[in-house]
Amino acid sequence: MPAIAPSMHELPDPALDEVASFFQALAEPNRLRLLNLLRNGEQRVGDLAEQTGMTTANVSRHLSLLQQRGLVRRESRGTSAYYCVADAGIYQLCDLVCGTVARKSEAAAKERLGLFKR
Repeated sequence: MPAIAPSMHELPDPALDEVASFFQALAEPNRLRLLNLLRNGEQRVGDLAEQTGMTTANVSRHLSLLQQRGLVRRESRGTSAYYCVADAGIYQLCDLVCGTVARKSEAAAKERLGLFKR
């Protein structure tokens, strides 16, 4: 039986620091783009660079940070580095946040529309 993860209010300060670091890794649009591209499976750094329009060095830098935070795994094969998502649960978190953002955006749009109807 899997262990039940503690809730945020049960975590000591050092653990909260780690959680904040995890979220900081997600607080950059290019890293979110890379994670989105990795939904379909592992990819080479060069392929990710081509798909995003970023340089290979920039993609490598972002992926390195994501790897440090445990979000992606790296595997070297010959001269290429391949990355994949370490835990697909990250997509549940991102989808939850996206739903919240969409609802807020929809509510704000309805509010603006209401201002024009007066």
